[in-house]
Amino acid sequence: MTEATFSLGHRPQPADDMVWVPGGTFRMGSDEHGPEEAPARSVQVDGVWVCRTTVTNAAFTAFVTATGYRTVAERPLDPADFPGAPPENLVAGSMVFVGTAGPVDLRHLSQWWAWVPGACWRRPEGPGSNLDGRAHHPVVHVAYEDAAAYAAWIGLALPTEAQWEHAARGGLDGAPYTWGDAPETPQQRRANYWHGDFPWRAEPGYGATTPVGSFPANGYGLADMAGNVWEWTQDWYAERRWVDLSPCCAPRDPRGGKREQSYDPAQPQIRIPRKVIKGGSFLCADSYCLRYRPAARRPHMIDTGMSHIGFRCVSRAAH
Repeated sequence: MTEATFSLGHRPQPADDMVWVPGGTFRMGSDEHGPEEAPARSVQVDGVWVCRTTVTNAAFTAFVTATGYRTVAERPLDPADFPGAPPENLVAGSMVFVGTAGPVDLRHLSQWWAWVPGACWRRPEGPGSNLDGRAHHPVVHVAYEDAAAYAAWIGLALPTEAQWEHAARGGLDGAPYTWGDAPETPQQRRANYWHGDFPWRAEPGYGATTPVGSFPANGYGLADMAGNVWEWTQDWYAERRWVDLSPCCAPRDPRGGKREQSYDPAQPQIRIPRKVIKGGSFLCADSYCLRYRPAARRPHMIDTGMSHIGFRCVSRAAH
């Protein structure tokens, strides 16, 4: 059974482990950090049910077992999408965090990422790796198409950027972190982001994914809205938000940019659109990116999974 023809006939009912996030007006974005987060402005959102955790390896295994779905990372690459790429690179695989032997120039992220043939959700570090002991870790190496397929199968959806950010804030309007105004302290660890010397020496217990819910939930009872893995949203990425919206009032359930505006201007030869991902990951270090905050956002090509990207689902329907 191929990825395009998997059956919806025997899908389970949506998980009971969902949290109601009430609608309202909140301050979206930040004027204190990266330019892609600005300008901050008031936004209205409707209430939505949000899964308490990101989708786990166990849940994704159930999906693949029931449908025969094959993820993007398990399919060979199309040479037309990567002009000039060496043929040996056009094989099924994914991007894996490999770390470094010591301190490096943080301007060159290629030093700690590697394209690994054979890496995918079931082999997170590539051939020879497996999911032993990681059933309750977030599934990774999922492209946007994979996340959307799972959501459709279970009868849910991926969140919009506004829904995700509102939920991540846990009712703390304008706070820089999911837990409040102050950074984490050594006495109370709050999230799975990089602790230690990035990208080569993590403190014990950090530097990799952890089981979902290992850290305190936010004010809405949602786990891992900061760190662990980045999460896909529905919205196309736009460097400048709100351009097409009236400045006079808070937009209601705003959406992102347009598909054709989401291409990476730094790589004009690669015409692959990008979606917004949110939440940061176990690789977010204070010394490097500090993106485990609700306002933080970054673009990601829809056809590419990585070892620090997962997703969670939402629903407007009652459960």
